[in-house]
Amino acid sequence: VKKKMAEEAAQTMVVVAVEEEAEQPAEEPSIEEEAEEEEDLVDPQDVLKEKCSEVSKCSKLKDVYETCNERVNSRTKTTEECTEELFDFLHCVDKCVANNLFQKLK
Repeated sequence: VKKKMAEEAAQTMVVVAVEEEAEQPAEEPSIEEEAEEEEDLVDPQDVLKEKCSEVSKCSKLKDVYETCNERVNSRTKTTEECTEELFDFLHCVDKCVANNLFQKLK
């Protein structure tokens, strides 16, 4: 009887040990591995913004903004700002990005 109880206790201890090992979380990646993963990630919105700023309609607005900016920077005393030109350009880029962004997301 004692031998049978000892065998059952040993089996119970083995089962408990196996369960404890299964409950332990897997090793977390090191900080270096996480940094490497983050370096590889590219924001699809940033990529689309770059592409959209090169689209003919938006690139024309970008040229208008840059021309305005050069004109303002060449003067010492001026009240002119290029806010409207900047907003027109950003609106064009945002509209282009909005049409394509959700197709790129997972």
